[in-house]
Amino acid sequence: MNSHLILRTVSKFLIPLIVVYGLYVHFHGDFGPGGGFQAGVIVAAAVVLYALIFGIDACKVAVPPSWIRIGMTVGVMLFAGTGVVTWLLGGAFFDYDVLKYDPDHPAGQHLGIICVELGVLFTVATVMVAIFYAFGSRTPDISDEDW
Repeated sequence: MNSHLILRTVSKFLIPLIVVYGLYVHFHGDFGPGGGFQAGVIVAAAVVLYALIFGIDACKVAVPPSWIRIGMTVGVMLFAGTGVVTWLLGGAFFDYDVLKYDPDHPAGQHLGIICVELGVLFTVATVMVAIFYAFGSRTPDISDEDW
């Protein structure tokens, strides 16, 4: 395990920066390219990097599969819930103006887009990690000795 000391040290520095960059992409997605999907994939890439460097068992301790299931549920509920809230407030489904009406500033639009994109971020990141866990935890059909 000590044979990859440099990789482990560098990844401990890079993984938090990757997550912060993912959050940057998310919160600046309405001002430029980016948003929830891209940010979710970036955050999932940080988890995958952790698993590749430290092992999938250590990754499942750091990010348990139960958190992944909860994250998928919260993401979908946040995405759809934003539309339901706008609908219950008297607007159309995903009519963000009813969230906070201001004729001079589209505050409701910003709030609605942030909520929807946050739901997309949770959903995409956790689904990508769940797919990685499913494939990474699979035992091989043929052992290395049988090759």
